[in-house]
Amino acid sequence: MKRILIASALALAAAAPAFAADLPPPGGPPPRAPVAYVPAPPPFSWTGFYVGVNGGWGFANGNTNASIAGGPLTGATGSGSGSLNGGIAGGQIGFNYQMNALVVGFEGDIDWSGQSRTDTFGCGVGCTVSETVKIPWLATARVRIGGAFDHALVYATGGAAWTNASDSLTASALGVTANLLSLSSTNTGWTAGGGVEYAFTDNWTARIEYLYVQTNLTASAAVPFAGGTITETAHLKDNLVRGGINYKFSF
Repeated sequence: MKRILIASALALAAAAPAFAADLPPPGGPPPRAPVAYVPAPPPFSWTGFYVGVNGGWGFANGNTNASIAGGPLTGATGSGSGSLNGGIAGGQIGFNYQMNALVVGFEGDIDWSGQSRTDTFGCGVGCTVSETVKIPWLATARVRIGGAFDHALVYATGGAAWTNASDSLTASALGVTANLLSLSSTNTGWTAGGGVEYAFTDNWTARIEYLYVQTNLTASAAVPFAGGTITETAHLKDNLVRGGINYKFSF
């Protein structure tokens, strides 16, 4: 029995230095607390509805042909061409759906347009005739297909377009101005383009895009004073460069 007690005492004495080495030194720093687990934020998704505003500049070019039927001027024809440039501003609404890196969606927009052109011609001593061609507004309904790179989206787009155009003639002589003709028409065409969009928060995005719009316009109106009907056709090509901001609703 005495031998067993002596052996136990010797074993405890041998283990004491090792046990003491595992303890923090007196006055030393306390043991470190375990690091808290913070889950990574979910990846950004382009899926969801959005609304926004846009603004930019339009560069249009049009070719027109006019003919008169009926009245003393029947059979008269004319043609012209020129550019119509000006600012544009409006709004858009759409929906995106993301599948891995592929983003597909649909967007509709309508823009006020300040694109216009005015030409003045002489018609005798003290007489001038002015023609003003305008694009008061335009709208599109498009499909968008793009690739997402986290918060960045590069896309192509295309679909239908509607362009409203007007043409008016006024004559001035001896301080008196008279409206000779006023035509207005809205017709359907097509559009295609592309852009880049970036989400700087989970709900706000900014973009810059280019759209090409092509429309064939037809308008008719009675000819004042002389009688008969004038019919005007136009082939319009419009180039739109615009930036925009969207608010994306959480999905």
